[in-house]
Amino acid sequence: MTPSEPALDIQAALDTESGPPACLVTEPARQTAALVFASPHSGRHYPADFIASSRLDPLTLRASEDAFVDELFGAAPHLGVPLIQATYARAYLDVNREAWELDPEMFDGPLPEYVNARSGRVAAGLGTIARVVASGTAIYDGRMPFAEAERRVSVVYKPYHQALSRLLDRTRAQYGCAVLIDCHSMPSCGGSWGDMPLKSGGSVPDIILGDRYGRSCHGDVMTVAQQALTEQGFRVVRNDPYSGGFNTRYYGMPREGRHALQIEINRALYMDEATMSRSEGFTPLRDAMSALIAALAALPTELLKAF
Repeated sequence: MTPSEPALDIQAALDTESGPPACLVTEPARQTAALVFASPHSGRHYPADFIASSRLDPLTLRASEDAFVDELFGAAPHLGVPLIQATYARAYLDVNREAWELDPEMFDGPLPEYVNARSGRVAAGLGTIARVVASGTAIYDGRMPFAEAERRVSVVYKPYHQALSRLLDRTRAQYGCAVLIDCHSMPSCGGSWGDMPLKSGGSVPDIILGDRYGRSCHGDVMTVAQQALTEQGFRVVRNDPYSGGFNTRYYGMPREGRHALQIEINRALYMDEATMSRSEGFTPLRDAMSALIAALAALPTELLKAF
């Protein structure tokens, strides 16, 4: 598909009787670097029962989607590192949350005690099962049984994290360390994104790198990524306003040789946000992300091992 072709028809992605697997893992012929790339929000599968239960049209449902991010980093396996991508839409279930980060107002009856109903993301309507899409528009007219949340977590959330954990564990066993690069995109509007205003003010950056303010990865990972992107002409900022989501926090344990860096890409660089289609900038940006992968793959691993 070329950048001028129309966006994916959501109706073509409606589920079959069994539905697709929770994620797609693309392996290199031989892994040659201690990296794992992940795209948790680029899934384009919208189950038929989800479409039927939503009050929104298909294009509006896609507002939360990190469209085409899996393709932007598609060179990863060719450069010697695995790529895992979620297949189900973020609006259906968000794998970059705790498993049970849920809004009680969305469900019939009380929720189990283990549910985290008080996080900031739940308050914003963006829990594991979102109440709203990224534009702030409500997804559902009515409530759902908790059994539906259990089903989605079982079918989508757990398999994704099992697959990601296996990739990271295998990588760490091979190299003594593992580096997760969690890949995302962000709306380009006016210096703020949903409930996350740009703290430093100024113009919207091209790319935001998040390392939980130095807590989720060794400083060399951040330095190499920022330098590689800056040298290509991108305006890059650190941790403002995105310092890293659940996956960055959960998998980023530098003292154990486990590192995680989140990357957020301004969608205006590569797509038309109104039509959810690729723009002329898609191919050059994909090439730039391939250069970033190569730069990170060359990172010496000795300092990244457990200490």
